[in-house]
Amino acid sequence: MHAAALLHLLQLASPSLPIGAYSYSQGLEAALERGMVHDEASARRWIVDTLHQVVARFEAPILWRLLQAFAARDAAAVDAWTERFIAARDTAEFRAETIQMGYSLGKLAAELVPGHDALPLLLRQAEVPLPTALACLAVALDVPHEASLLGMLFSWAENQVLVCVKSVPLGQVSGQRLLLSLRPELETAAVRAQQLSDDELCNWSPGLSLLSMQHEVQYSRLYRS
Repeated sequence: MHAAALLHLLQLASPSLPIGAYSYSQGLEAALERGMVHDEASARRWIVDTLHQVVARFEAPILWRLLQAFAARDAAAVDAWTERFIAARDTAEFRAETIQMGYSLGKLAAELVPGHDALPLLLRQAEVPLPTALACLAVALDVPHEASLLGMLFSWAENQVLVCVKSVPLGQVSGQRLLLSLRPELETAAVRAQQLSDDELCNWSPGLSLLSMQHEVQYSRLYRS
């Protein structure tokens, strides 16, 4: 990867990206409340299971398709995969999360790459989920598709680990050990995301959906999802 593309990828994957990712736990806080995640081992099980059963089977493959659609300037494909992703958010919190972060990243994209010919495909969307905004900006910044996919997976995993560091709580060393141990899992997830056919995409995870709905009324909470 050229230095410019690597630096752009690091910027997109940085926790300092102003889209509010740190304020969401994606159902993990509800699992913490119920004692399902309580130490480093259970945190790793939760993250690995969610990665392979949900993210690698739906969110990552859709990002992969959106990257290709933006690269080809295929407005119909961008519209279709954006609509499908939003429709698949099965709780109010999951839907609000992706729309809020997508809106923030879309606004940032308009500031960072004004006039880029991929931007109109993003701006035509009535609602912008995070994968659509991320794909647009990655293509506009010439980040290779494979690197963009790995960057998205790493950012997701890092955020989950940080939730555990702050809320289990785990120590900083424990958190970094956990994040480092996820490398082969993230590589496997990226490969799988590129190989799944359209008919194989699935985010069926009723347990996670129930936890998300329970989180909506959780008495004490730090995170927005």
